Amino acid sequence: MAISPLATPADLEARGIDTSDAALVDALLASASAAIRDAAGSPITETSATVTVASPAGRRLDLPGPVRSVDSVTMDGREVSDWTLVGDSLWRPRSWTVPNGTPVPVTVSLTFGLAEVPADVVDLVCNLVAAGLAHAEGGYESSAGKIAERIDDYSVQYAQGADAVVSPMELPERTRRMLARRFGGSAAMVVMRS
Repeated sequence: MAISPLATPADLEARGIDTSDAALVDALLASASAAIRDAAGSPITETSATVTVASPAGRRLDLPGPVRSVDSVTMDGREVSDWTLVGDSLWRPRSWTVPNGTPVPVTVSLTFGLAEVPADVVDLVCNLVAAGLAHAEGGYESSAGKIAERIDDYSVQYAQGADAVVSPMELPERTRRMLARRFGGSAAMVVMRS
C-alpha cells in the first residue's frame, strides 16, 4: 500500500506552481515525499504498521512516534500483554530480555505519525517539486547544486561538500539531519536498569 504524498496539487497551486502536467506533478510529489520520509526515518503522516525489533535488555522499548495506539505485541511469536504505553515507549514490569539472555524478536502492530503534515514540510515538498518541474522544463540539464549564477563576467557557483546535490530531489545533508532529529528516525532500544 502506497502512502499518500506529503503535499497535494492544491498545495502547489496555492504557491503559484503550474500543475498542468498531472503525471509529472504526481511523480514529483511522490519522489519529493519519499526523499523527505527517507531522511526523516519515519512516514511522518499517520500510518498503521507492524515493526519487528530485537528485545532490549531493559524494561523500555522505544517505538517510532508519535504513537497513536498499539494493537498487539508479540515476543518470539507469543502474545505479550503486560506492557504499558507511555509516550512513544512500551514499558514492562520486568526486562524485555531475560538477564544474560539472547535478544528475541518483538513484533508490534501500531498506529503512529502525525494526523496532519506540518506546514513547513508541505512547503519543502512544494519547493522540491518546483525545482523538479524547472529541471524537467530545462530538458533535465544538470543545474543541481547551483547556488549562484552571474551574467556579467559570467560565472556559476555550485555547492560543495555536504551541501552538494545530484538532482533537485536530493536533500542537502543539513536538511536530512534536521528531518531525522525532528521526526525521530525508527524504533530504537534503550537499556534501562531498575
